[in-house]
Amino acid sequence: MTLNRRKVLASTVALGLAAASGVQAQTQAWPSKPIRLIVPYPPGGSSDIIGRSISQALSEALKQPVIVENRAGANGNLGADLVAKSAPDGYTLLLCDTGALAISPSVYTKLQFDPSKDLRGVTMLAYSPHLLVVHPSVPANNLKELVALSQTKQLNFAVTAMGSAPHLAGVSVERASQAKWQYIPYKGGAQAINDTVAGQTQVLMNGMLATLPFVQSGQLKILGVSKATRMPLIGNVPTLQEQGITGFESGTWQGVLVAAGTPQPIVNRLNTELIKIIRSPEIRARLSGQGAEVVTMKPVEQDQFFNQERKRWAEVVAQAGIKLD
Repeated sequence: MTLNRRKVLASTVALGLAAASGVQAQTQAWPSKPIRLIVPYPPGGSSDIIGRSISQALSEALKQPVIVENRAGANGNLGADLVAKSAPDGYTLLLCDTGALAISPSVYTKLQFDPSKDLRGVTMLAYSPHLLVVHPSVPANNLKELVALSQTKQLNFAVTAMGSAPHLAGVSVERASQAKWQYIPYKGGAQAINDTVAGQTQVLMNGMLATLPFVQSGQLKILGVSKATRMPLIGNVPTLQEQGITGFESGTWQGVLVAAGTPQPIVNRLNTELIKIIRSPEIRARLSGQGAEVVTMKPVEQDQFFNQERKRWAEVVAQAGIKLD
């Protein structure tokens, strides 16, 4: 080996060791300042409920403030873009509906980031099925009656955002049942719920976690649940599969993600702490009482789930011809 080649090799090794040393030092010092937990939807939705449920416990575990920030817009894409373009240092976390995030590449023609490349999973936290609900004044008590009514009268269907998981779930039900409704987009689940409660819209599909309290109070009437099996928590309401939507299941999957390139030790630490928190008896009981099931994953499992959901919903988007700027 020539002298010059030895010098180049030595220099390359030194740079590699320096980089590794820098990452190690960064990891050992983490966290040394407050952490931002970005919820890319308005307050009151499923992701916001879970974010505020875990933030204090996560702050105590990491011994740093964990600040929940609502960065709503473009069906969660504005907040997701913020995290995707943040420094990959574990100080900016994204808590969102991972399933909805997987839909975005198929729906939006001008998406400013690639979720599968610019973000990586930390863990899933919870799953809650979609509930099909109507305003109490709607004269329908099951899906068949709602479909018949929709064919004679205009029904406004509130969606958390065009291209969202609840929107595509509504499209799937509409196509399979031959229902007819007019989609009214909102900037989040809380707003969609409020307008349906007020009677401005008549039909809604949304995550059970955020919607169940309004069913329990009588402000909304439930017609079906998008789960494979019935749920005693809601009075054994029939599933949509039982009502003719064969093989249909949908819901909201809340999970935490970080910018791609975040050091693995930081991702692992977050995974460990978040799983411990979400599985705690207090939080598990609180969520299950509202219809949400605690679901946790390893980072690689969440990334695999994301890719499966992306393929699944891409087919629905293509069939429905949905495209947004």
